[in-house]
Amino acid sequence: MIIVVGSVDGIEDSFDRLIKVSLEHVHRSRAEDGCVEHVVQVDCENPLRLRFFERWRDAAALKAHFARPESRLFVQEVGKLCSKPPVMTVYEAEAKSI
Repeated sequence: MIIVVGSVDGIEDSFDRLIKVSLEHVHRSRAEDGCVEHVVQVDCENPLRLRFFERWRDAAALKAHFARPESRLFVQEVGKLCSKPPVMTVYEAEAKSI
């Protein structure tokens, strides 16, 4: 399984637009083959920061997600709506029962 975590710091004047395009991206991504989970949330300690959490079946599914024109357009749009570059980290993980 592949886990992606990220955040983006918005700008007050365009934060509503950032939320809108982020939710559209999340909802679209959930329908993609290999998407296990995809969420966006507002950070309680920084109300202009959005946090993303994604789980993908495998690296191929994530690669296909990144290659989609809609994903590239989302990244371009977010770049115009944030106060600094987005942060994203990708992890390879194995689920364990506790």
